Amino acid sequence: MKIERKTARALVLIAAAVASVALSACNTVRGVAKDVTKAADTLDPDKN
Repeated sequence: MKIERKTARALVLIAAAVASVALSACNTVRGVAKDVTKAADTLDPDKN
């Protein structure tokens, strides 16, 4: 199956945008740890 040039270009642009947002949101190891901890706290059903 051949992907059209426009579709391939759009997918590359979307992937680049998602990657840049992800990298800028967690630019340090400490930032990643905070994000993971916050997500775990949000999803923890036993949290008071």
